[in-house]
Amino acid sequence: MRSIRPLLAATTIAAALALTATACGPGEEEAAGKAADGPSASAPAGGAEAALPADLADKLKEHGVDIGKWKDGGWKNWDRKDWLREAEDYVNPVIEGLWKPERMKAAKAPAKTMATAGTSGGQGVSDPEPRPVEAEREKTPYHDHAAPVGKVFFDSPEGSMVCSATVVKDPRNPGKSNLVWTDGHCVHAGQAGGWYRNIAFVPAYNDLGKSAAALDNAQQREISPYGVYWADWVSTSGEWIRDGGPTGGAGAPYDYAIMHVKPENGGKSLEETVGNALPISFDASENENIGAMGAWGYPAAPPYNGLIMHKCVDRPTRLSISPGTPTMHRIGCTMTGGSSGGGWFATQPDGKLALVSNTSIGPVTSGWLAGPRLDQGAQQIFTTMSEKYGSK
Repeated sequence: MRSIRPLLAATTIAAALALTATACGPGEEEAAGKAADGPSASAPAGGAEAALPADLADKLKEHGVDIGKWKDGGWKNWDRKDWLREAEDYVNPVIEGLWKPERMKAAKAPAKTMATAGTSGGQGVSDPEPRPVEAEREKTPYHDHAAPVGKVFFDSPEGSMVCSATVVKDPRNPGKSNLVWTDGHCVHAGQAGGWYRNIAFVPAYNDLGKSAAALDNAQQREISPYGVYWADWVSTSGEWIRDGGPTGGAGAPYDYAIMHVKPENGGKSLEETVGNALPISFDASENENIGAMGAWGYPAAPPYNGLIMHKCVDRPTRLSISPGTPTMHRIGCTMTGGSSGGGWFATQPDGKLALVSNTSIGPVTSGWLAGPRLDQGAQQIFTTMSEKYGSK
């Protein structure tokens, strides 16, 4: 396992924000410092709170699932009556060696979730559509420039899929976080289905940014330099489970999720292994004067192939998709499906860099991305995850 420079990845992300939009302030190195104390405990919104299964095999049996048959391919049964849906039903047993390099390369973007959500109902509070910002390739090696960023892999009825995600700090386990922030639609199908399966996170995927040809017959360490981390518990918003749809739907403003992960082959915490994690700011939803937000991810729908990390930085504006739902952040960006779930970062008033949103929806033709405002509901889900599962 290669050595890393923990501070550098945070500062290079911050530098990209500062260079692209000079409204951002200094002090980016603080982002790698000790996380502040988290908020007080409270139950997550939408019924997302659930107990971590003490015995996964028993949990599966409660739903008529045999652990042996599951690992031998039983997970491929997507019959609606057998598709676990409710917040407390999440199960994700490790299938060692499932996510091999070729299987990762073949995984597709959940393209339907990148279609434009209906916007007619809330045009009164939507800002004009931003100009497209051409996505820029991140410098390599990724562990030096965007260490907290990686890819999420999961299986759905449509096949193996990919999203993007970010390692985030755990206030109750400083320096030893196993928490990853992504989209709700990268873990749960919303109103039409249930929890996806075989959900795993790979930090610094394809660390050297090699082409598809160069990755033919790639070794596991080239694709997943820090290993594969399985999501043993996940929480998303009740609003996403209830209202989320193939194009985002009314659940789009609540399209976020937090995963607790563990290494497939054992070892140290995710944050210790990767060397970095970003704090989350739940105050950005109240700040309309943010000079720049940067989105990082692995776009996989054409013209991209999902192998290369990209980034976009732009001044955020507002998008309203329907009356009665919160407005979303929107930036110009040409990234496509596969970048979903990727973190949006901004320099805070105190000079620290933090995750403030995640890529949720965008038009089929690309040009812009929108992400949820992380409000009190998101904070409650995160707090519960940290308190109940963070030290597991």
